[in-house]
Amino acid sequence: MQTVDSIANLFSPVKLGPYTLPNRIVMAPMTRLRAVGSIPTSLMAAYYAQRVSAGLIITECTMVSPLSYGYMNCPGIYSQEQVEAWKQVTEAVHAKGGKFFLQLWHSGRVGHPSLLNGELPVAPSAIAGSGTLHTPIGKVNLETPRALEIHEIPAIVEQFRQGAENAMAAGFDGVELHGAFGYLIDQFLQDGSNQRDDEYGGSIENRARFLLEVVTAVTSVWGGDRVGIKLSPSNTFYGMRDSNPQATFSYAIEALNGFNLAYIHLMEPNEIDLATREVLNPVLPIFRPIYKGTIITNGGYDKLKGNQVLSSGDADLVSYGKLLLANPDLPRRFQVDADLNTPDPKTFYGQGDKDLEKGYTDYPFLEAQPA
Repeated sequence: MQTVDSIANLFSPVKLGPYTLPNRIVMAPMTRLRAVGSIPTSLMAAYYAQRVSAGLIITECTMVSPLSYGYMNCPGIYSQEQVEAWKQVTEAVHAKGGKFFLQLWHSGRVGHPSLLNGELPVAPSAIAGSGTLHTPIGKVNLETPRALEIHEIPAIVEQFRQGAENAMAAGFDGVELHGAFGYLIDQFLQDGSNQRDDEYGGSIENRARFLLEVVTAVTSVWGGDRVGIKLSPSNTFYGMRDSNPQATFSYAIEALNGFNLAYIHLMEPNEIDLATREVLNPVLPIFRPIYKGTIITNGGYDKLKGNQVLSSGDADLVSYGKLLLANPDLPRRFQVDADLNTPDPKTFYGQGDKDLEKGYTDYPFLEAQPA
């Protein structure tokens, strides 16, 4: 039981794997689409380096293979050119004392042949997600993916392992697996997208197999204490659903206790999830008793709500998306209770090669003053 004096807040130092972070404010992974093709740029280095006052920075989703290409101008981590380009980004963050994890991502069925050299996207089952994508041929509906053959699955696990190795070569401090938001790991886990009848489908244990194989592969590179995983038990994005999400995610999270991970990153439902159908809400009280390690929470937190969830003990760190997007010095603004810049949704995502700085590296900092 925490005493009043020992209650954590956003500005308390915290141990995360082998690292001691100066605060519990995490920069959430946010798709920004500012890479050139799939190559990170100096502008991305400037963007992340602006936000090093967060205790931990997690990159945007980063592709582990050409067939995981879900969005135009997302970065990759599968080629030597990408690794070399990421080095300028990690060096910029480390030069200012930041801690930096790369998020490993396979989009699965969230793709389109126009992004994949004419090939169909792959998934556990030939079930189309709902929604649209911006592609080189315009805005399109998601197509029905090709179901992976069982002999193809080990190669994708190896792509995650190689991506973890490449992230280490690029100078990152750790990696986060993207197991949320309707992408490939999530597609295997939930029975609305996984209707296989082999060892990767059917029972919860079988549907969790791919997730656990990927975690095993990635921790073989980094060790568990520099690996995190993001999960979204209440997400409805791209038509995701599960017949018993509490049982499914309870099994997966209990199994993750065996890896001594740096953290799990749990998403609370957003307004769209809550409006789509009945979902688990809130998420943290269900899974905090199951998971024995560090939990990062995300879900529309401000300073007050962030401190409240930390003091409750339901989470150990809080990740911020839009607020850190628009306020590169968010920890300082929280400390002095300064006004916050307002995020501009029109510039969340890059638009080809036009005005890439706008809404990316041009949000103002507070003028220098004592903290």
